Amino acid sequence: MSVLFLDTFAGISGDMFLGMLIDLGVPLEVITAGLEKLPVTGYRLRQERTERQHIGACKIVVEHAEQHHHRTWRQIDAMLADCPLNPAVIGLARRIFRRIGEAEAKIHDRPLEEVHFHEVGAVDSIVDIVGAAIGLHHLSPARVICAPLPLTRGTVDCAHGSFPLPAPATLEILRGLPTVGDAATVELVTPTGAAIAAEIARFGDLPAMTLDRVGYGSGDRQLSDRPNLLRGLLGVADDPWEGETDRVATLECHLDDANPEWLGALMERLLKAGALDVGFAPLQMKKNRPGVRLTVVAEPHSAAMLARHILRESTAGGVRCLESRRFKLRRDIRSVNTPLGEVLVKLFYDGQCLVRLSPEFESCRDLADRSGRSLPEIYRLAERSAEDLFPVKG
Repeated sequence: MSVLFLDTFAGISGDMFLGMLIDLGVPLEVITAGLEKLPVTGYRLRQERTERQHIGACKIVVEHAEQHHHRTWRQIDAMLADCPLNPAVIGLARRIFRRIGEAEAKIHDRPLEEVHFHEVGAVDSIVDIVGAAIGLHHLSPARVICAPLPLTRGTVDCAHGSFPLPAPATLEILRGLPTVGDAATVELVTPTGAAIAAEIARFGDLPAMTLDRVGYGSGDRQLSDRPNLLRGLLGVADDPWEGETDRVATLECHLDDANPEWLGALMERLLKAGALDVGFAPLQMKKNRPGVRLTVVAEPHSAAMLARHILRESTAGGVRCLESRRFKLRRDIRSVNTPLGEVLVKLFYDGQCLVRLSPEFESCRDLADRSGRSLPEIYRLAERSAEDLFPVKG
């Protein structure tokens, strides 16, 4: 299984990512041929060799006359939806722009459809994002893993004025994802770079793999304490499992004298306290007593706390705990627009392959209540609306 690891010791931006892909072997002609299918003109894309602290790298330059073209998210999404590029490429580019648009909508407290892109709506950013989608599709790693992204302090100048670092859009995009503090006072992670990483990768350490190629994409600055580069490591993973893994703790006990009302309340308490799953199963126990097996799946660091809940709020005198490896599909939750309103869908990925999507129950139930339509109808609308944006491959 091929794996691309993003070594983000100096952060990530759109042009750094694109330069890294080309340095890994994606022909520039593949990128430019795909970009020519966009209704965007007046620019020229070229690559040049450069050095950052004596390390050779690929620098991508977008030459254009346009300075700040303010396009809306709706305009860019419609432009991409009508583009005759590969559907997988278009789907990825649309998801990256949507992720940025959702962050801007949250920051500026306005609907997604009203979001105006400034820097991200300019030609160079469109080229970076769509070019990244084209290049990644050509490279086709089965899995992309990204190191935690470095967040810095200071300020950055943009169309809205001077903003604190990390940029508000970057922080919103990276909510829920691993980051590390960095002593630098310049922007290392741009919103575009954050959105690309968040959309294509899971975050973690360098996996065990046989290394094949290393590529370097250069940023614009010369940093004083490190080379301003994004490093990509492409290789073959030793683990045949292509999905994600983690560690979970399974808590279990048998109860033959529990009040069913207490058990219902205990399930709610355990889930609220952070349990990943809680289940009851019937048992036939000693002395011919009917009983219940309580099983709780949790993150290992929560096991002791949840065991204490079980011991204090049930009739259990002891709780067994087993820590094990869990194989799982990567999950993402995204919003889609239906004719009746917005709903959330859960996306399940095997590596980079979307194998299943499922409307989110609570979101669909809320829309059914608001619209007066049936829940099955809302589910069907959500599934149809998600098909174009998130094509299932498995």
